[in-house]
Amino acid sequence: MKLVVFDLDGTLIDTVSLFIASISCALDKMGQPVPDEKTLRSISGLGMQAGIGRIAPDLGKDEFDELIRRYREESLARASKSRQEELFPGAREVLQNLQEREDFLMAVATGKALDSTERILKHHDIKGLFTSIHTPDTNIAKPHPDMIASAMEIVDADPERTVMIGDTTHDMKMAVAAGVRALGVSWGYHEPDELKGAGADMVIDEMDQLIPAVDRLSGD
Repeated sequence: MKLVVFDLDGTLIDTVSLFIASISCALDKMGQPVPDEKTLRSISGLGMQAGIGRIAPDLGKDEFDELIRRYREESLARASKSRQEELFPGAREVLQNLQEREDFLMAVATGKALDSTERILKHHDIKGLFTSIHTPDTNIAKPHPDMIASAMEIVDADPERTVMIGDTTHDMKMAVAAGVRALGVSWGYHEPDELKGAGADMVIDEMDQLIPAVDRLSGD
């Protein structure tokens, strides 16, 4: 069996504007400097602990917890009000087509918290398409290969038949560290050149290129 491991934010779910607005607002309400958009984009996928550590390294534990609380409240409010956190066009069809193929299994490896991950997967009615879900709650955060290793172990997948799909350098570095193929998508948080520099075997620009790219990288 082949294993396809998907990132969520910026890969399947369009959260770029939501994340930037929510974390900026939370930082501002805490009286913290708000980094530029490129800096904020750079922390996507790391998990909140590591990401906030980069942009606000001097926060104490209580301040950190307060910032996370404000960010989550702001993100939920904005998502509910403006219907953000939608699937990218064509993403549902790609997932359904992969699920219908007998040679593929799918998993999720994301920097989102587990409760947020399950909420968004259930909202879009796609949770049942994945054999396993991996987050920093139960695994070491990206770019450490722990999430991919756990996903492969569950289904006994071989590295050479496993493809990691993501939109950030953290996803690509995680794939390289795990010894699997790395497929970057250009519609998310990081630029194509950044993805290639981090080890992407291929970078695609359209959702309908995804399955052919996975077939190519997994040996078909």
